[in-house]
Amino acid sequence: MLETIIRFFQNGGPFMYPIALVLIIGLAIALERFAYLAMVRRANRRAFETGILPLLQKRDYKRAMQAANSSSSAIAGILGAGLGRLLGNQRREDIEYAMEEGLMEVLPRLEKRTQYLATLANVSTLLGLLGTIIGLIAAFTAVANADPAEKATLLSQSISVAMNTTAFGLMAAIPLLLFHALLQTRTNELVDSFEMAGVKFLNTVSEHQAQAS
Repeated sequence: MLETIIRFFQNGGPFMYPIALVLIIGLAIALERFAYLAMVRRANRRAFETGILPLLQKRDYKRAMQAANSSSSAIAGILGAGLGRLLGNQRREDIEYAMEEGLMEVLPRLEKRTQYLATLANVSTLLGLLGTIIGLIAAFTAVANADPAEKATLLSQSISVAMNTTAFGLMAAIPLLLFHALLQTRTNELVDSFEMAGVKFLNTVSEHQAQAS
């Protein structure tokens, strides 16, 4: 299998190397993003479920604010902005605006470099097509000067080599597009979890204020 892959790579021509470089860069970005999003999810769950939420349920808003400030998680930053407005006795709308602003600050970090995967997938496909076209041009040029008895064999071999570039470009593009879709899904799930935590926060505060009145 390894020999087949190496032979396939060598027969594809010089454009196989930039396609391989694009694939390596894309895989590195995908692995880094998957690891980062997983870390954010764990940190958010730990900070919210075991840190901030129990204090909110106890109406201990000052300690909840301290817990949010002491945590480096994204959810802590968002809820910390809302708690700051809450401790300032501001309206529910102001608290919502503060948390929305916190979410706007967090979102670029979640989506960072993810869009590059779609771009790299397109670049990989285009490099494959370009390599094939240049290979076909070279093949027809070589066939034009070849012996008539060898033209058919030489042309079929040259076309086979040229098509390897397109195949490799697609082999690199398809997983990059899949990783891009998966990362977007995970990012959306994290954003949904932020919004759900914000709703729980606002509902808990509203219940406490209703009971107090």
